[in-house]
Amino acid sequence: MAQIVPDTQHRGLVAALPPQLRDLALLARFDRPIGWWLLFWPGAWGVLLAGGEDRWGLIAWLLLGAVAMRGAGCVYNDIVDADIDRQVARTAARPVASGRVTTKVAWIWLLVLCLVGLLVLLQLRWQAQLVAVASVLPVAAYPFMKRITWWPQAWLGLVFSWAALVGWVEVRGDGMATLALLYSGSMAWVIGYDTIYALQDREDDALVGVRSSALRLGAHVRGGVAAFYALAIACWACAFWLLRWDWIALLALAPMAVHLAWQVLTLNAQDGGNALARFRANRFAGLLMALACWVAGNA
Repeated sequence: MAQIVPDTQHRGLVAALPPQLRDLALLARFDRPIGWWLLFWPGAWGVLLAGGEDRWGLIAWLLLGAVAMRGAGCVYNDIVDADIDRQVARTAARPVASGRVTTKVAWIWLLVLCLVGLLVLLQLRWQAQLVAVASVLPVAAYPFMKRITWWPQAWLGLVFSWAALVGWVEVRGDGMATLALLYSGSMAWVIGYDTIYALQDREDDALVGVRSSALRLGAHVRGGVAAFYALAIACWACAFWLLRWDWIALLALAPMAVHLAWQVLTLNAQDGGNALARFRANRFAGLLMALACWVAGNA
């Protein structure tokens, strides 16, 4: 019987699967949709801010790609991190770390998920395809960042914001300054929410020698998260202003700013359940930002 880890949302279709298929679903984190939403939202932002408010087919393809490639990334991460995962309470029950799924089967599953990603890639114009393919090396390097830097969350920001580049370039080929600000803001947002997520593992990470921004910030986690969220809002406000000199576009960011402020003000760094809930709240934050991008891009 597949075990479940503390932050799983293990229910519904995943819970009804036979044990072998359930382990593959858990390996790709299909039981935790928050991950693919967080990977997807920057892509939707890029499309909507670029003026692609009628490109719902493209947005649907990007969602499918986010599900597949987030799954592939998780499989790859679990293959690379199996030894570390066995030493961390929250991850010891993962399929590869626990031995329920062999490394060979995990690689095959990774290939299947990448083929789904390839199908999505083929729906894009060649410029966006090149941008998407360029993400392969940063994605491959990510699992090793926690071994060499206190800020693996910054590398995750680089990777998890990449869809913004793809979405924008698929819709238009100009406005690179606006895109750079959108991307930079997304990176700061990712660092903020993944620092919150890393609060769950601080004790175990310290014991096994894994680095994270949550450990680096120490007692200043709330202030650090607030700073990254503020930087994200500032970058996005500048992006909107470059694209559309209109106070309405800036006001569209207000709900997102309020939501991120709520996360910071109610964050309890000593409570793993509280941190997980604030982390998961970023699925809704992504929607708020998407609506803001739709307003700003729909000039």
